[in-house]
This record gives sequence, C-alpha cells and structure tokens, in this order.
Amino acid sequence: MNWVEVVGYVASALVAASFMMKSLVKLRWVSLVGSVIFVVYAILIGAWPVVITNTVVAVANIVHLRKELGSASTITAVPMRPESPFLQDYLGANADDIATSQPAYHPSPLDTFVRLVSREGLPAGVLVGEPAGRELLIKLDYVTPAYRDSVTAKWLFGPGRTTFTDAGFTRLIAHAHTAVHRGYLELVGFRPEGNAYVLDLA
Repeated sequence: MNWVEVVGYVASALVAASFMMKSLVKLRWVSLVGSVIFVVYAILIGAWPVVITNTVVAVANIVHLRKELGSASTITAVPMRPESPFLQDYLGANADDIATSQPAYHPSPLDTFVRLVSREGLPAGVLVGEPAGRELLIKLDYVTPAYRDSVTAKWLFGPGRTTFTDAGFTRLIAHAHTAVHRGYLELVGFRPEGNAYVLDLA
C-alpha cells in the first residue's frame, strides 16, 4: 500500500464515521474533513468526477456549519404547560438520555416553568424550572444529542434570556451532579456559589 492509497482510506473512514454521529455539528465537521481529503486523493489519482462530487459535499458542509454555528435567529423558547401531552411524550422519549446526563431530575408539581427550545421549527430541548420569587431553580436543562454542540444553549442564556426576564426572574439557579453538567453550566455563563451554580439576569 502506497501513501496515496492511505489518503484514500483515511478519507473513506472519516466519511463513513460521520454517518454514525448523533451530533449534527460533529457530523458536519468530520464529513467536511473527509470530503476535503477525498478531493486531495481524487486529484492525486486523476479522478475528476470524485473531485467534483466531494467539492460539492465540502461546500454543503460549510454552508450548514455556518448556519448551525452562526446566527441564532432561528432559535425560539416556547412556553408550555407542565401537563402538556407533547412535553410528556418528549420527556418520555428521551428519558434514558436525561437519566444519564441529569440523573437527579424527577418531575414535580412545583415545576411550573417550562420552555420548549426549538431550532428551525424542530424541538431541540426543554428547560423545566421551579419558580421561587424572582429566582428560578432549573430542574432540567436538556438538549437532544443532535443539537448539543450548537449555539442553542448560548442563545438561551444570552440573547434568549428574555424568556426568563419577561417572566419576572432576576436569577437562575442550577445544581450540577456530573462533571459534564458542571462544565456545561460554566460554559454558558453560570458561576459557582456554595453548592449551586447561579446566573444573574439583571
């Protein structure tokens, strides 16, 4: 096997791996790298149809990545009733993943603040909280794997924080029970305070 063939095998492996990824962002990045390497490989062996095809794939990946990581104008936070059948179905369908990422979450009658976060009209995640005066105790902040690497969370706690302030809240409080959740909270702007993480909205 010569080095040109190695390039081709690497490109093939990356493209194949991209189809097995749940995260849309990771899928696009790996597919982009694979298609670019495929272009190099195709040029080396003179396979111009392969060059054209993978150039188109690379451009498509770039366009989708810019859309996913760029403007957050397609993200919305929609109020929902806690007893909404759609919410119950959504939580049930993602129960195993929720138990893994946020094992301390258990539905409660006190969890009256619910927002369904959507991206381009599709459900991306859900936030469930317990109001306590002007503070909101976040009980569940879940995003499906496909959108977990997107700008959804940064939008929600950044420009989209009006969904909290319009409801009269000035502070968000969250508890992290896993290292991944702690890292996530710090990434989106929460700071440690005692045994909790807080985000001041005012």
